[in-house]
Amino acid sequence: MRGLLCAALLLCARSWAGEFTLAAHCPPGFELVDGHCELRSLYQQYASLQSAGVGGLKTGLPAWRDGFTPQQIDLGRYLFFDPVLSADGSLSCASCHQPERGFADGLPRSRGMHGELLARSAPSLWNVAFLQRFFWDARAASLEEQMLGPLYDEREMANTPQALLDTLNGIDAYRSLFAQAFPAEISPDSGGEDAPIHLQQVYTALAAFETSLISLNSRYDQYAHGYHDALSAAEIEGMNVFRSFVARCAECHTPPLFSNQQIAVIGTPEPAGLPLDPGAQTPTGDASQRGGFKVPSLRNVALTAPYMHSGRFASLREAVAFYNGGRGHAVPPGEQLNIHWHIWNPQLGEHELDRLVDFLGALNDEGFMPQVPTRLPSGLPPVHNDPAVDSGSTGE
Repeated sequence: MRGLLCAALLLCARSWAGEFTLAAHCPPGFELVDGHCELRSLYQQYASLQSAGVGGLKTGLPAWRDGFTPQQIDLGRYLFFDPVLSADGSLSCASCHQPERGFADGLPRSRGMHGELLARSAPSLWNVAFLQRFFWDARAASLEEQMLGPLYDEREMANTPQALLDTLNGIDAYRSLFAQAFPAEISPDSGGEDAPIHLQQVYTALAAFETSLISLNSRYDQYAHGYHDALSAAEIEGMNVFRSFVARCAECHTPPLFSNQQIAVIGTPEPAGLPLDPGAQTPTGDASQRGGFKVPSLRNVALTAPYMHSGRFASLREAVAFYNGGRGHAVPPGEQLNIHWHIWNPQLGEHELDRLVDFLGALNDEGFMPQVPTRLPSGLPPVHNDPAVDSGSTGE
């Protein structure tokens, strides 16, 4: 199967070589400085999270990654949507991280190459530039480490490092694009654009694109920056509940990222018939982390239903009601979990829960949505579910 795919790609892609040119400009939200893209946000004017306390409107950003070139970001965009990264050319990164679904996939648990259910849901990729740990159980410390999971897991994209290199190096258009994105790595005697593609270049390009997915201009942000009319009265009421020491939402979902990036054991129930997911206990070996998962960002959360690591709650209303149900109320019999100390029994009324949902909807911002390619250097069709795609960058 892999040999047939490579042969077909070779025949198709040779005619595409030279038709793709990577963007020389940065994505929205970035400024080109000495050939590299640097993030620009009003939040950079504010104090850090540590000095400003929890939940303040004008709170600074956590540390972030930037500094990639426009060409590296644009190359990563092509790779992200290209199913050529999978073993049989059927899955791309965008199969589970779909732009129109908040860069998640809308499923309780994601599906792998052959349609089998995976263990957990696909988290959103918005604002991953600010994250220090990845996967629900926080087992990866960088985007490059994280992407090794889906690329090479036999249940997901099922590729191997050597097969991935063989495929990409057999596509003239990709050889040309990698040379554009990594010119400093081409030695004078390497043959110029015929220089081979290296795995680290693949990982760097994907990380470059993913760190360009910035969402910091929701109506909440406009309110936080001083435009009071950006939020409705109901949303402001919900924000005050969210930040209160009764609901305590902001203590874990700390603005402006709306995550403190810590592991929390909250005792969320699993879907019917499934055993307790040990979560962070598995990579850490720490029994106190049993059932613990990384606190997700709430940016664009209204677009990423269902919720929790296994999609247990179909709506935001169900999710906020769970937190209102009381400390440990859904822990399975026989389990002794170390529930996070912020989880208690707030006893919010139905009106307050509704206002919380209103506020969470004000965190939506897709203003910097990247363009989805309509053609790919591999010659394969982009694996993407949104019919409203546009033509991509300068090479399309």
